[in-house]
Amino acid sequence: MKVIEKIQAAAAADPDRVVFSFEFFPPKTEDGVDNLFERMDRMVAHNPSFCDITWGAGGSTADLTLEIANKMQNVICVETMMHLTCTNMPVEKIDHALQTIKANGLQNVLALRGDPPHGQDRFVQVEGGFACARDLVKHIRAKYGDYFGITVAGYPEAHPDMIGNDGVATPESYQNDLAYLKSKVDAGADLIITQLFYDTDIFLKFVNDCRQIGITCPIVPGIMPINNYRGFLRMTGFCKTKIPAEITAALEPIKDNEEAVKSYGIHLGTEMCKKILAHGIKTLHLYTLNMEKSALGILMNLGLVEESRISRSLPWRRPTNVLRVKEDVRPIFWANRPKSYISRTIGWDQYPHGRWGDSCNPSYGALTDYQFMRPRSRDRKLIEEWAVPLRTVEDVHERFKLFCLGRLRTSPWTELDGLQPETRIINDQLERLNIKGFLTINSQPAVNGERSDSPSVEGDSCGHNSLS
Repeated sequence: MKVIEKIQAAAAADPDRVVFSFEFFPPKTEDGVDNLFERMDRMVAHNPSFCDITWGAGGSTADLTLEIANKMQNVICVETMMHLTCTNMPVEKIDHALQTIKANGLQNVLALRGDPPHGQDRFVQVEGGFACARDLVKHIRAKYGDYFGITVAGYPEAHPDMIGNDGVATPESYQNDLAYLKSKVDAGADLIITQLFYDTDIFLKFVNDCRQIGITCPIVPGIMPINNYRGFLRMTGFCKTKIPAEITAALEPIKDNEEAVKSYGIHLGTEMCKKILAHGIKTLHLYTLNMEKSALGILMNLGLVEESRISRSLPWRRPTNVLRVKEDVRPIFWANRPKSYISRTIGWDQYPHGRWGDSCNPSYGALTDYQFMRPRSRDRKLIEEWAVPLRTVEDVHERFKLFCLGRLRTSPWTELDGLQPETRIINDQLERLNIKGFLTINSQPAVNGERSDSPSVEGDSCGHNSLS
């Protein structure tokens, strides 16, 4: 679903309802990516209207951004917006990115010119690429029609390129930047998200100035909580953001106390949002910097999230992928293994019937896609334990024996780590079976008379259990 449609639907249903969203960026390490997905999952439980993932400078994270966006939409199950920039991106690469996310059910793009590549001072149009975000918007609309919801960036203090050495844009530069923003909207953008700011009056003036020149689409304020002092100075310096004197005065005495800075950042963010909401703007976009405490702290102070009220109507989170958004049924076991389930069913053309329906259906085929969507660290361990030379059939038997004895922690057929506790009861028997060539991957002991709260034999894990 398009973000603009979600915002409009929320306003139509309840004009006083506030919707919020989160921004994340691709981590630099594989473990960081794994941890980000865990953090996203916790934050998405609070029902943001969407989340977005950034595109690295110069397209440096292009593949990873595409991978993360796909998993956000289909496994984390949150409406996802992917950043897309013009830097180092000829039209072929841009179309590849757009076709990839479209094929995976994503409908939302934040179209940006992008920052100069690393080591350069200014943006340079790449051969066969676009000079600015407006050209990118035009291309998306011309080639893909209304399929994508397109968001563009707005700059309450004018684009950093327009801001002089004195830290402010001239009135003429500011007006030129506003006119350019309107041209992006006229080219087909349907939503504006602003650059970070810390002077709320500047943002409110910017919104009014936009309305005065005929920009009517929603303008979403971008709020960046202050998490640490040095990061705050670095980011505001890069973006040429004005820092009000009262904020500098508040931070100076506590700048070396990270917890105090974070607490002040939550307080400041809360007060900024209260003022914005009081002026009738009911959308908030939080730049999380991949951290959750400050963003959720602000939302909890505003009464927008509560730990005790997390809504989940199904035993699994419904995908936001436009191709399967109506999904309301899953096979009972696979409902509890969403990553494997999404991977196995991603190409089914008549979902949710497909493989569970008529065998004449073209989507009814062999299960060849057994490599599930695992965390990357798990992939490394899987390769280490299973991608070994097998010269004889007995080598295969030996590998399964080691797994049954608990000496291998991973398995290509399950996302669980090692055997379940009840299966260890029959380890010796499984070893003898597997060494003789009877390869077992789903064995459970028959248990009778054990209590259902047994630490090794859970009441619902074995069909032979009985309560005592």
